[in-house]
Amino acid sequence: MDSFNEFIDALSGAVFFKVPVAGAQIELIVLYLALPMLFFTLWLGFPNITQVGRAIRILRTQPDKGEAQGDVSQWAALSTALSGTIGLGNIAGVAVALTMGGPGAILWMFIIGWFAMTVKMAEVTLGLKYRVFDAQGHVHGGPMYVLKAVGAARGWPRIGMMLGGAYAFFALFGAIPMVQVNQSFAQVKVVTGLTNGWAYGVFLAGAVALVTLGGAAWLGEVAKRLTPLKVAVYLAGVLAILILHLDAIPGALALIWDGAWSGQAATGGAVGAFVAGMRRAVFASEAGVGSAVMAHSLARARHPVSEGLVALLEPLLGTMIVCALGGLALVVAGTWNSGLEGIAITSAAFAQVSPWFPWLLAIVVFLFAYSTLVAWGFYGLQAWGYLFGHGPRAQWTYKILYIVALPPAAAIDLGRVVGIVDSSFFLMAIPNVIALYLCAGELRRDVRAYLADKENPAG
Repeated sequence: MDSFNEFIDALSGAVFFKVPVAGAQIELIVLYLALPMLFFTLWLGFPNITQVGRAIRILRTQPDKGEAQGDVSQWAALSTALSGTIGLGNIAGVAVALTMGGPGAILWMFIIGWFAMTVKMAEVTLGLKYRVFDAQGHVHGGPMYVLKAVGAARGWPRIGMMLGGAYAFFALFGAIPMVQVNQSFAQVKVVTGLTNGWAYGVFLAGAVALVTLGGAAWLGEVAKRLTPLKVAVYLAGVLAILILHLDAIPGALALIWDGAWSGQAATGGAVGAFVAGMRRAVFASEAGVGSAVMAHSLARARHPVSEGLVALLEPLLGTMIVCALGGLALVVAGTWNSGLEGIAITSAAFAQVSPWFPWLLAIVVFLFAYSTLVAWGFYGLQAWGYLFGHGPRAQWTYKILYIVALPPAAAIDLGRVVGIVDSSFFLMAIPNVIALYLCAGELRRDVRAYLADKENPAG
C-alpha cells in the first residue's frame, strides 16, 4: 500500500506539475489546455461570437429520427454532455476560485469560458467526422477514434492506435467521478443527519444503474429532462440570493472588475485572480479533455460542423452563465471570505435566504452528482468498448464494474484515490489536444465550407 500511495503521489505531482507564471504557480496541464482555446478562437475566426445564433437555430431545426445518422437528437446529445460538464465543480469550483483568487477570479472564469467555446466546437466537429457505426447501426465516437483515423490517414497507423488507446485507458480511470458521490453525501449528511455512507452510496449506485443499464437512448431521454431541471433549481436559489442582496450587486460587480485587474495581496493580486479563474474555468468546461465528444458523437446531425456548433453552447451555459451567476451570488452574500471552504461557502450563502435553502442545495447537489455519474458512466463505456469491443459481454462487464465502484466513495476518505482519478482525467487531454493540432487545417476548411454553403443556413 505504501508503494501504491507513493506511485499515486508521483503521478499527481507529474500531472499537476507547476510552473511560475508572472510570479504565481500554475499547473502546466492548465496552460496546456488554455493555449488551444486562444489558438482555435483565432484560427476559426471567432465562432464564439459569430455563430452562437446559428447554434441555437440548429437546435430548433434539428433533424428527426431517420433524417440523419445517429442514436439521439442533437438536443439530447447536448443535454448528455452538459450532464457530465455541469456538475459539482460548477458549485464548489466557483467557491474554490473565489477563495484562491478573490472576486476577480469570476471575471477571468467568464473570459476563459468564452475561449473554451471554440475548443468544444473543434473537438466535437472532429468527433462527428470520424465516428464509426457498428453492424447494428449504433454509433461509437470519441477522441480515440479521431486519433486512430487521423494516424492512419497520415501513414502513422500504429502511432494513431497507441494514442487512441492511451486516451481510452486514461478515460477508464478519469470516468469514475467518485468525488461526486463523496461530495453529494457530504451535503446530504449536513441537512439530513444521515451518517451511513454505504447506504447512500448503494442508493445512488442503484439510481445510476437504472439509466446506465438502459443504454444510450435511456441516457439521452434522462439527460434532456434532468439537465434543464437541475440547472433551473440551482439558478432559482442563486437568483433568490441576488434578490435578497439586490442593493449589493453594483458593489459586487465593481469588486469583481477591480479584482480582475488589481486584486488583493492575500489572493495573489491580479495574477492570482487570473490563475484561479483560468484554472477553474478550464476544469469546469472540460474543453480540451475530449469527454463531451463521446456524447455528441451520438447525435443525429446533418454535418459534423453542425454538431460542433451545438457543442459551442456548452461552456456558454455551464461556465459563462451558471458559474458567473453563482460566483456573483457568493460575492454579494459575503460568504466567500468567511473562512469556510468548498461547498460549505455555497451552503452558507443559501442559508441566508431561508433555513431550508440548504435543503434546496442538497437536492441540487444530488441532481448534479447523479447526472454527472450517469454521463461519465457512458463515457467510460465508450472507452472500454474501444479497448475490449462493444459486444454485450464486454458492455455488461464494464457497467457492473462501474456501478460496484460507486458505493465505497461515500463511505471512505478518497485521499489518493481522488489523486489517481483526477490525474487520469487530465491525462486524457494530452492525446486529445494533439489530435486538435494535427487536424487544425482540415478543421478550418470544413468550417469555412459549411458556413459558406447556402443549403445550411441553420444546420
